[in-house]
Amino acid sequence: MATGDDCRVSSIPDAIVVGSGPNGLAAAITLARAGISVRVYEGEAVAGGGLRSAALTLPGFVHDPCATVVATAAVSPFFRSLGLDRLGVELAHPPIAAAHVLARDRPVLLHRDVERTAAGLGRDGDAWWRLLGPLAREADRLMPWILGPFPRLPRHPLAAARFGPAALLPATVLGRLAFREEPARALFGALAAHSLLPLEAPGSAAFGLVLAMTAHAAGFPVVRGGSQVLADALVAEVRRLGGEVVTDAPITSLADLPRTRAILLDVAPKGFLALAGDRLPAGYRRTLERFRYGAGAFKLDWALDGPIPWRAPELAGAGTVHLAGRLRDIAAAERTVAAGNVPAHPFVILVQATVADPTRAPAGRHTAWAYAHVPNGSPADAAAAIETQVEAAAPGFRDRILARHVRDAPAHEAYDPNYVGGDIGGGLPSLWQLAARPALRLDPYTTPLPGVYLCSASTPPGGGVHGMSGLRAARSALRREFGIETNPLVAG
Repeated sequence: MATGDDCRVSSIPDAIVVGSGPNGLAAAITLARAGISVRVYEGEAVAGGGLRSAALTLPGFVHDPCATVVATAAVSPFFRSLGLDRLGVELAHPPIAAAHVLARDRPVLLHRDVERTAAGLGRDGDAWWRLLGPLAREADRLMPWILGPFPRLPRHPLAAARFGPAALLPATVLGRLAFREEPARALFGALAAHSLLPLEAPGSAAFGLVLAMTAHAAGFPVVRGGSQVLADALVAEVRRLGGEVVTDAPITSLADLPRTRAILLDVAPKGFLALAGDRLPAGYRRTLERFRYGAGAFKLDWALDGPIPWRAPELAGAGTVHLAGRLRDIAAAERTVAAGNVPAHPFVILVQATVADPTRAPAGRHTAWAYAHVPNGSPADAAAAIETQVEAAAPGFRDRILARHVRDAPAHEAYDPNYVGGDIGGGLPSLWQLAARPALRLDPYTTPLPGVYLCSASTPPGGGVHGMSGLRAARSALRREFGIETNPLVAG
């Protein structure tokens, strides 16, 4: 077995982690903090999973193939316990957290300051403040509960009561109940559409609430220098604590692993089925085979010779830009994807990371990426539809493109097998699959195999750079395999 950049493989550790995405590394750090010897196996040459950077277009341009905006890292109890400053990681904030293009020259701005956001929403300003202001103030209390298994009793029931009933609604229903005018409705709907759920689905409102709350509590930052900087810092922390990270070491079967007390798998259900072979009980195997994945992503990365020439000058300062129009337009696009078709006018999420971090491109030049949702596994080419939407809001955009990198939904899975069918969220976050992710068990991180745990985004709380799936899976293993009940370093 090749061992990449860590050739000093020691004796058999107490615990093994397969996969070095943020959750796998979080699991390894949590185990090592508790004094457990741990080894991480990563099949690729570079650790990080969805938290990597690469020169996808031209020399000197740094792109993040997957995660760029690390909003949940800024509010995650796990990352806060680490202290990103201590790890040498700097979060860079754009002047404006996000913006929604309601019409070609009409942006709706989401500021980190909830009052400033409300001031730009006209008659809905007070409604936005009443809905999101208390949630943003209570974010430190709410996020440990939100970033955990569902359902679960909250430690702060009054704060949870402000969130829970509204979160269970469809985003279309909450958007129309809470707001009277289109700017606030569309802004909220665009945030909810990050879920990969149809906006008519119960629980889709939760994603709009969480992202808006996160923006107001901590912003929508990127990692200065690229997301790989954060992955490398996590690897360094594993090693500082005495653990090992072995790259270029693909694991194709649980039989490849040495016998150890605990195995934690940062893999999707599809990957677990392949690793376990016929060792899984038939009923559990059928449950994993029925696990539903969300929409795929079709993504474009661009190297640009200058800033995007937005019609609305305010958009130049927004790190994230939604291109979709009205709430009903967003809902129609996501409903089309859920029905298995490619929308003619997709909901587009665009990130211009160099607005916050100019180190990602040569002086005066920029990087940007955008993606649209497509049916899971679809090889459809959405490049023209995406660039048409950008061009409509920024005439002359195409003339700024020096190079582009294209990745369709199947290519996302080829890049990272956890992105099954191009689903970058680790599974459809329906209410049922939030409660039974990936199977209905009292402890969702356990499996029928003794000592084997799942810690990927296919376990609670789901997708995002938060490390909480890894933290909670490691806590379960510590309790069950090592008799270690608590970890006082992390709340929640």
